[in-house]
Amino acid sequence: MNAETSKIKSAPSNTPASVLENVTVSPIYSFGKRSIDIIGAILGLLISSPLFLAISFMYCFGESKGPLFFKQQRYGKNGKLFYIYKFRSMVVNADKILKQNEVLYQKYIQNSYKLEQDEDPRITKAGSFLRKFSLDELPQFINVLKGEMSLVGPRPIVEEELKEYKHRRHELLAVKPGMTGYWQVCGRSDVGYPERVDLELYYVYHRSFFLDIKILIQTLFVVISKKGAY
Repeated sequence: MNAETSKIKSAPSNTPASVLENVTVSPIYSFGKRSIDIIGAILGLLISSPLFLAISFMYCFGESKGPLFFKQQRYGKNGKLFYIYKFRSMVVNADKILKQNEVLYQKYIQNSYKLEQDEDPRITKAGSFLRKFSLDELPQFINVLKGEMSLVGPRPIVEEELKEYKHRRHELLAVKPGMTGYWQVCGRSDVGYPERVDLELYYVYHRSFFLDIKILIQTLFVVISKKGAY
């Protein structure tokens, strides 16, 4: 845990999501954030389009051959389920393969739903490269454009992870999930789940244009340094 992580204290956990939304977000911020999301997603898709073509070509051969995209149901704002898009970094039927190894699956759960790449049987060689530079996340610009996600926000989670937030889940689900967020720039996969909860909820209660811009800038450095990339 780094120094910034250790000092984070989120707002009181019994605050209703409706109160949270009304108290901490102005209409100007909401409108401005959505406008930035739309512009950013369009620019992101245009700039990364050559990468889309190159990555598509990789999926025509070898162990990576198969579907280009991986989609999975995640929880969005107000608990609405949506399909998140990623470039597929794993073999087909990855979840089934992991669950077949009971020891490894239990380690996956105990280790905050992640495994080291060299022990994860699901990740392909091409997928390992994509993850190292966070290129597998690029299709989420589509989710942002559709309004299911924001450029900045808590990471969208699956049902298994929702229980980690316990009675604080309504706070997390009061905002749109993001492509990047406070957790990612404060350690990402190097941060345990209890600390991750505090970091995600810190953003929920302190979100602003300044914090969003700060996170976007820090994300560039995190991606370049490959810090916490699994």
